[in-house]
Amino acid sequence: QVQLVESGGGSVQAGGSLTVSCQASGFTWDEAQLKWWRQVPGGECQYTAQRREDGSIWISDSVKGRFTISLDRSTDTVHLQMTQLKPGDTAMYYCGADPPGLSGGPVTPCGYRPLEIWGQGAQVTVSS
Repeated sequence: QVQLVESGGGSVQAGGSLTVSCQASGFTWDEAQLKWWRQVPGGECQYTAQRREDGSIWISDSVKGRFTISLDRSTDTVHLQMTQLKPGDTAMYYCGADPPGLSGGPVTPCGYRPLEIWGQGAQVTVSS
């Protein structure tokens, strides 16, 4: 059974750092694309970062230079490392993936996501 389990997040003051992690089960990150979404207060979903199967990474302009992605192959866990956090980074952070062999898809807080699985989310709160 394929699934994603998120951990990390928390509360920090502006300028601080946090990490949200996404552990894969039933597949490896060499066969699936990882997508980080965040849902900010008010409900808007923002596509934040991506790691492709070949290891290439895309980071949105809003967090570029502050957020990075790393992979721990020993645990099939991808870490979203967030530094220089701002109050505007406050959001629920979700990881999603598209491992092979899926059908259907979940209805997520960011809408219907065909052929994907999502983690349960991790809250990040940044105070000024």
